[in-house]
Amino acid sequence: MFPWQRLIYFAELDILTQMKEPKNESDPQQALRSIRASRIILPAFIGAAAVAYLFWRQFDPAEFANIQWTGRAWFWLAVAVALGVLRHLAYAARLRVLSHGALSWAKCIELIFIWEFASTVSPTSLGGSAVAFFILGNEKKLSLAKSTTIVLYTIVLDGLFLLATLPILFVIIGPTIMRPDAGSFAEAGGWGVYFLVAYLVMLAYTGIFFYGLFFGPHQMKRILLWFTRLPLLKRFHHKAEVLGDELILASGELQRQRLRFHLKAFGHTIVAWSTRFLLLSALLIAFVPAIPLDFRAQFELYARLETMFFVIAFSPTPGGAGLIELLFGGFLSDYVANSTYATVISTVWRLLSYYVYLLAGAVLVPNWIRKVLRPAKGKV
Repeated sequence: MFPWQRLIYFAELDILTQMKEPKNESDPQQALRSIRASRIILPAFIGAAAVAYLFWRQFDPAEFANIQWTGRAWFWLAVAVALGVLRHLAYAARLRVLSHGALSWAKCIELIFIWEFASTVSPTSLGGSAVAFFILGNEKKLSLAKSTTIVLYTIVLDGLFLLATLPILFVIIGPTIMRPDAGSFAEAGGWGVYFLVAYLVMLAYTGIFFYGLFFGPHQMKRILLWFTRLPLLKRFHHKAEVLGDELILASGELQRQRLRFHLKAFGHTIVAWSTRFLLLSALLIAFVPAIPLDFRAQFELYARLETMFFVIAFSPTPGGAGLIELLFGGFLSDYVANSTYATVISTVWRLLSYYVYLLAGAVLVPNWIRKVLRPAKGKV
């Protein structure tokens, strides 16, 4: 999930407040509105509609027949699958580190599936953070402080990765990371402005969370409460108080950790995000033999892919379904000039990185509900 998917964090806290103070429904019923398996219908439909449109407008059977299904192609397809597995394991390893080993490997792998599923069925601009609080809060081996720390610290870790790497990529590669034909930042046009604004927004909120977690959680709570006393923000006052309390809890947990803990967590974050982009690189190499394999060319491709993910981060559709498929060809037109190839590659890519979580969630979520939520409900 994208790190800035928590930009409307106060809105997500409505779900948390409802779970803590239910009105007409039980806590599990309130929370499960966000992760019920039936919610795969909308994102699946949107994504399928986008793919169908692209196949109708851009797919040429004759060009598809020219795809070389050689040993090289199958090798890089296998590499793409392996990178997808590695990405999932990296997220699971990070969760295990952040839980201090309280969660087993099997449990971490399962929870990441559910967490990612929550992201795929939510608008990309929302993400699955509120659901993550609920999921981790129902794990008996995790205290409230640890659950809060895990979710809030992942926001900071993901933000730090992109805040650090995007400027480096821009300095080394130049404005072509935003658009194939951009010779300068000004030539990037609207995408350049969007890129800059989105980066500043991410810098602001990641900085707020970083300061709140590591330096001044009590001061941050006071600032939040002061802002939400203003007439236009008054309705967020209670949510700001909840967020402030969570920052204090998480800060206490994190400040007790050694440097090794933070290095391991950030190391797994680097692997998880890097493999996200390298998976698509492997698919492009598999279907487009002309793409050079030298470091410079692959580094430029990686930079473009990371920027593409950044640009589509605020998609209003669940998991970015539809928008990603439609923008794919434009962002990578200098690598995949053939529209048929672009359509096929984007479809395979989404199958490996998106629809696999829709399907896994449809299987795992009901089972998780039976094991965790129903026994808890019976104890009430």
